[in-house]
Amino acid sequence: MPGTSGTRRTPRGLETRSRIVDSAAKLFYVKGVNATTLDDVRLASSTSKSQLYNHFEDKLALIHAVIDVQSKFVLAREEQRLRGVKTLTGLRRWRDALVQANSLQDGSYGCALGAMSIELSDNDEQSRQALNTSFDAWLRMLVETLTRLRVLGVLAEDADPQRLGTGLLAALQGGYVLAQNAHSSEPMAVALDMALNHIESFARS
Repeated sequence: MPGTSGTRRTPRGLETRSRIVDSAAKLFYVKGVNATTLDDVRLASSTSKSQLYNHFEDKLALIHAVIDVQSKFVLAREEQRLRGVKTLTGLRRWRDALVQANSLQDGSYGCALGAMSIELSDNDEQSRQALNTSFDAWLRMLVETLTRLRVLGVLAEDADPQRLGTGLLAALQGGYVLAQNAHSSEPMAVALDMALNHIESFARS
């Protein structure tokens, strides 16, 4: 069957598949999943219809592959940024990196995972579950970071990493949406600052 996971791929075939997924990821991010057609992906990736359908039997299969690739990228980026955070200043630097990246595109497009979640979660259960797994992993990184700050004595014992991490991730995702609509990173900066101000209220004096 075309595009099935059990199909053996040559190095050239794997390169073609990667090019298709990368092109689709960029189009989904800029245009949106629903507005992007398979013909758009084919043209962007310089592949024929037969090549595309050899790797993906339909658009939904391609969407699932893009979710996997985007999730790995975002989570690897966040793991790298958060693993060394041992102070509240370090947490502010994490915030600054996100806001700066968002400002480079004037707030447009939003979070790659969040944007797909808005379009797909009510329409495709497999996509919803995959994206939910990714957000759970992102939340765990934030909770681990806040737990580390509490263990190091930066935050007081009554600080709840789970609740604070949930609020921080919600502020980030909501900030992405507001920034996208405003075409400005300012709403995102404000949302993150409010969440971080609350976290810093638990700082040990």
